[in-house]
Amino acid sequence: MKPEVLLIGAMMPELESRLDADYTVHRLAQAGDKEAFLAEVGPRVRGIVTGGVTGASRALMERLPHLGIVAVNGIGTDAVDLDYARAQGIRVTTTPNVLTDDVADMAMALLLATSRQICQSDRYVRQGLWGRQGLPLARKVTGKKLGIVGLGRIGRAVAKRAEGFGMPIAYTDVTEIPGVHYRRVPDLAALAEWAEILVVAAAGGPQSRGVVNAAVLEALGPEGILINVARGSIVDEPALVAALEGKRIAGAGLDVFVDEPKVPEALWRMDNVVLQPHRASATFETRIAMGELVLANLAAHFDGREPPTAVV
Repeated sequence: MKPEVLLIGAMMPELESRLDADYTVHRLAQAGDKEAFLAEVGPRVRGIVTGGVTGASRALMERLPHLGIVAVNGIGTDAVDLDYARAQGIRVTTTPNVLTDDVADMAMALLLATSRQICQSDRYVRQGLWGRQGLPLARKVTGKKLGIVGLGRIGRAVAKRAEGFGMPIAYTDVTEIPGVHYRRVPDLAALAEWAEILVVAAAGGPQSRGVVNAAVLEALGPEGILINVARGSIVDEPALVAALEGKRIAGAGLDVFVDEPKVPEALWRMDNVVLQPHRASATFETRIAMGELVLANLAAHFDGREPPTAVV
């Protein structure tokens, strides 16, 4: 008999087909009465497939008494109750490495789009304003000082790309990262004061909530630009909106937000802000690779082997 798994959120069709081939899949999104649905299938579910934003709460896992694995289709685990999973012996896996390049690419795209006013200029042309009114000058990227918040896989990939733009690079992290030649600045506000562009690439979690606060944004200054491709919760969102409205920073490029899909409406109206719907890893190639890793983790677990990318 095939193991039964709970699918929270959609995967690419070809990957869902493979999931269906190997497992009895219960799709939570398709349930009209989710409480009744979980009451019916919960006792039989042995695995969860979920996304990094949706995760798996303790309340959900408690409804699944035979749960053995939570396979996250992403790298974020802040929406998974890891303490509960660990206490109950539930394995938790993610899909690291395969999305690193895409997220770093998005960071650079947002950096360029915000600094060079790519989206604003696109609207300017589409609205027939070219030749009829002026457009403010943009900001140069090459040679700008880049501060990176979190020098993990994605942070290092951003740094590698930034080197191609001749950008001096410094970073902040909880410890010195071995094997890199970038300067570590332990204090985040001090890094922001030095930097002209600040890229948030750190892992999320309670310890990082709101660390990019009003003081950090003040230190970044009126010529500074903030880029966030990590987790919305890392940035104090009201403080960011206030800093942008008060012109205490020059602009922001944001792929992530605190309460997705809700985005502060004040940001919609700002020409110096570039917004994305949390899709840094949304390329065909990477989503296939992420799904493959989800399937590999599930297969290993149900075969009694160690999942290749387990975090718990």
